[in-house]
Amino acid sequence: MVRPVTVAILHLSSLVRSPLRDRQQDRVGRVEDVIVRPDGGPHPPISGLVASIGGRELFVPVWRVSDLSADGAMLEGETVNLGRFERRPGELLLARDLSSRHLINVVGARLIRANEIELACVDAQWRVVGVDPSSRGVARRVLPRMLARRIGPGPIVDWESIEPFVAHVPSARMRIPYRKLAKLRPAQIADLVEAASHEEGEEIIEAVGQDHELEADVFEELDPEHQREFLESRSDEEAARLLATMAPDDAADLVADLDQERRMPVLEALPPKQRMKVRSLLSYNPETAGGLMSPDFLLLPEHSTVAEALDAVRESDAPPETLTTIYVGDPEGRLVATISIVRLVQSEPSAKLGVVAERDPVSVRPDADLHSIVRTMSDFNLAATPVLDPDQNVLGVVTVDDVLELLMPTGWRRDFGMSAQDE
Repeated sequence: MVRPVTVAILHLSSLVRSPLRDRQQDRVGRVEDVIVRPDGGPHPPISGLVASIGGRELFVPVWRVSDLSADGAMLEGETVNLGRFERRPGELLLARDLSSRHLINVVGARLIRANEIELACVDAQWRVVGVDPSSRGVARRVLPRMLARRIGPGPIVDWESIEPFVAHVPSARMRIPYRKLAKLRPAQIADLVEAASHEEGEEIIEAVGQDHELEADVFEELDPEHQREFLESRSDEEAARLLATMAPDDAADLVADLDQERRMPVLEALPPKQRMKVRSLLSYNPETAGGLMSPDFLLLPEHSTVAEALDAVRESDAPPETLTTIYVGDPEGRLVATISIVRLVQSEPSAKLGVVAERDPVSVRPDADLHSIVRTMSDFNLAATPVLDPDQNVLGVVTVDDVLELLMPTGWRRDFGMSAQDE
């Protein structure tokens, strides 16, 4: 979120290494850093400064500071009696911890670099108000102060939409709030993880791990390289807990990517129902219909009514993408017809599925390759197609999103700017 500036901005780069003066304007030291303690508000207040006085790092509480400007900091009072600086849990040092580092712009679902951190006095209190990711902040830090002052402000991303990484902060004892990331879609969070360093990605995954379903959804969206990277750092039990909440076909892909010696322990740690589905999918080539299909779908007897079918849809725990089509079986369970969810809603509640459903459904065999699947789904305009065994029993369903994922080139999100950093 980029907002117009309505208050006078003080650039962090102009304050750091500026003079610390007493009331008589005599220089007593130098400002080394600015301390904030995020309090959950949109613009965290400054709690103090780190100052270098006589070769020692001292803590200057904000109430001892009468003024801050590009010319330095002015002390309140006649005497200097300051304590040695010791970082307290939960404190952030803006220059040391955040300057030139990645931050998360939650509104834009982007990583940005804090090339400049902007401060302002709001309601008589100095606060962090935003971040400038442009190159202006870099220029201010490398140019002499007189030249740096001529560089105007850049686009400011409001701090309200910013979330810092804290894994590298000593004794931070805090983490990225789940509530902010939960506003993003799983694919957006996955983009952030892929654009971040491993340490930063782990911090994001740890934050979304507070919601096991969201964590699983994010893992499903990660590219295979990152999936392997994060699973390798987890124990077999932790890996199994994650895989248990994922779609069986995605879980099977991840198990197949594990080292040979880990596959069996992880499989054995899965809940029985999920373990059976994953084992079944692992028996197929991953780029065939059998390897791509989801084993979760809705198959109903042809004597069922439309009303009963709609009730079954409401109660089903199958993925929504596989419920776009309802499958109709004969008394032996063999597929005889299909009906789209739209056609189902439009039909009379008392009508029988065997009457309103479309006979002779299009299907593929489990050994069908990707090109055959794409051709079939394209020719018949299908969002999902059933996978049948030789006896016409439904083994699973291939959905269009699974096919698209294989067809898109590796790294396509970055190629098209989906995970680009704001610079």
